[in-house]
Amino acid sequence: MKSLSFIVVLALALVAGASTWFYMNRILRAQQIADAVAHGRPRGNLSDLYPRWLGARELLLRRRNPYSAEITREIQRGYYGRPLDPARADDPKDEQGFVYPVYVVFLLAPTVSLPFDVVQGGFRWLLLALAVVSVVLWLRVLRWKVSCRTMFVIIVLMLGWLPMVQGIKLQQLSLLVAGLLAASGACLAGGWLSCAGMLLALATIKPQLVWPLVLWLVAWAVSDWRSRRNFVIGFALTMLLMLVGSELLLPGWPRMFLQAIREYHRYTQNQSVLVWLFGAIPGRILETVSVLGCAVCVWRVRRETATSAVFGRGVGLVLALTVVIVPMFAPYNQVLLAPAILALLWGEIRRDPVLPAVRLARMAGGILLAWPWVATMALSVACLWWTPSLREKLWPMPFYSNFMMPVFVFGLALMDAWGPGPRNLREDAARE
Repeated sequence: MKSLSFIVVLALALVAGASTWFYMNRILRAQQIADAVAHGRPRGNLSDLYPRWLGARELLLRRRNPYSAEITREIQRGYYGRPLDPARADDPKDEQGFVYPVYVVFLLAPTVSLPFDVVQGGFRWLLLALAVVSVVLWLRVLRWKVSCRTMFVIIVLMLGWLPMVQGIKLQQLSLLVAGLLAASGACLAGGWLSCAGMLLALATIKPQLVWPLVLWLVAWAVSDWRSRRNFVIGFALTMLLMLVGSELLLPGWPRMFLQAIREYHRYTQNQSVLVWLFGAIPGRILETVSVLGCAVCVWRVRRETATSAVFGRGVGLVLALTVVIVPMFAPYNQVLLAPAILALLWGEIRRDPVLPAVRLARMAGGILLAWPWVATMALSVACLWWTPSLREKLWPMPFYSNFMMPVFVFGLALMDAWGPGPRNLREDAARE
């Protein structure tokens, strides 16, 4: 990247990222506060880490059941500022129960004796660091060698990406899971199979975000068991230790966890991106088709070594599938799209041969990806003149691409897996 073009691109990336943070801190927050005042909605610390931290503290220090109704009410006092009242129609519907496997407390154990304000601040810095490191790790998984300047621009864009910023603001554990997955993939690419399995097991603190990748990587390992068995052994032993430790800590917790999941889906009524876009029956059909299409593609590359770019693209494809089929559509989960987006960007830079229709679809996907930055920059300028009523109408603009963008990324990654891209990557690797 030449000096002048690098300065221009970096300046644009910095402005785009700054506009996202400005939007989250000054525009979206102001709208949420105004809406809460107008409807009498409570506002506490609103940290997604807090329910998990409080549940871990009470279990480890006082042996109280984190799934109990009493702990849920205590969580609500901190998260919302008071317990929710079902009689109030405008109260939030999300009860903020402890809806995680018990073994998440092992990751949070070092923090339970600290004040939550300290934990909250430290966790924000951890998520920022993971955002930076994950770029380096995913590039390693994809075998994409970039200059330091290009990597710096990508890191700036990652730190100013709306899903990432929202996750950091909310202190969402999805970002921790994404970092663990990136580290696991990098360990696979580096040949540290046992470590990769351990990290993947730790990432199952949010099982709905991990199980598709677990299924594929286990199938990948079984296809060459002699050289890859350490990955499965590392994963299985770590899971066994966490499950046994959880049972000793809270006997019968799996039943409580499953009940908490049922309650969570009852009061949130979450659904997948595909179901939200296309309706229940068409959405379920599309989920099935997506799973089958992805399964065929990754089955074809199960013989690939973890050091190949084709394997990295397979990881990106499975994570993109996860985003469109899991029964939740919060933007922060889209951080899992990072490897697929990087792989598609690399293909564009390489000018891989594709059909004109695919090229057009990639352009549309690029517009959807860029839209939140365009919208936040426009709103950051417009807020100098607007009124509260105008803000109420325009604040959702950055989220307009929230549902279509994951679908486009998965569809493009799927077409890329079927196209000549993997063959070109193999040929390049052979020449090297």
